[in-house]
Amino acid sequence: MAAMAAKPMRRRKRKLARKKVCRLCEVKMSYIDFKDVELLRRYQTEQGKILPRRITGNCFHHQRMLCEAVKRARNLAMVL
Repeated sequence: MAAMAAKPMRRRKRKLARKKVCRLCEVKMSYIDFKDVELLRRYQTEQGKILPRRITGNCFHHQRMLCEAVKRARNLAMVL
């Protein structure tokens, strides 16, 4: 049997993604008010779904506060 010619291996270059920073930590926000509709809409899709942490870059504590605030605002029909 004839030996197959070895093809050189090509390595793909990976783009290094910048680490996302919690914008709410930057402004030192300790409480997310459910009446702040503009802030809440920034972290929702057009259908009204809450964006996940991996997309927004929020820390765990702020994401949890944001989720509670959105749910309270939905209950009062401030946001969809």
